[in-house]
Amino acid sequence: MALEITDANFEETVLKSDKPVMVDFWAAWCGPCRMVGPIIDEISTEYEGKAVVGKVDVDANQEFAAKYGVRNIPTVLVFQNGEVVGRQVGVSPKAVYSEAIDKLL
Repeated sequence: MALEITDANFEETVLKSDKPVMVDFWAAWCGPCRMVGPIIDEISTEYEGKAVVGKVDVDANQEFAAKYGVRNIPTVLVFQNGEVVGRQVGVSPKAVYSEAIDKLL
């Protein structure tokens, strides 16, 4: 399962990570988010130990969603060394998300 990332642990989990980080910004009421969620969970399992994969519930945690200009959900951001290096808005095939991490490994 993907990590639950909150405003409180975002900096430590995402920005200070020495591994690539994939963050899914989502909300429970969002239909497309429910399609992306299982994909993100699979990627989390496949890349365990190689990358950090987590989810931010934008209803409960708005600080970093606002900071990174997340206006539509689902939005998946990829970070390396605390910087955004990839952005995918909407639903995409699993390969698109995997490729985003593979490029950084």
